[in-house]
Amino acid sequence: MDRIRFQLDEHVPDAVAHALQSRGIDVVTASEALLLGAPDIQVLDCALAAGRVLVTYDSDFLRLHNQQHRHAGIAYCQQGARTIGEIVASLVLVYEILGQDEMIGRIEFL
Repeated sequence: MDRIRFQLDEHVPDAVAHALQSRGIDVVTASEALLLGAPDIQVLDCALAAGRVLVTYDSDFLRLHNQQHRHAGIAYCQQGARTIGEIVASLVLVYEILGQDEMIGRIEFL
């Protein structure tokens, strides 16, 4: 089973990336991926090309999913609904239970 790799959308705090990285999980921020201010479709396409699950607060990605736009997986959390610690714990659980191939075209609600 290939391990999940994450890509954070620009509004997800860098603290999430640092917490995941400290657990040995491969994650890049929007800044590191040079995607700050990029259109949502470009963000999703870059995550797909890199084989990364997109972590986002932006419900526009749910709309893109519903429009059948291809993606490597989306981990969605409504902004303000969870603490950083809860988001990290949820992502670690997703990482431990699912493989990258299982996340293709799938949404996990955090």
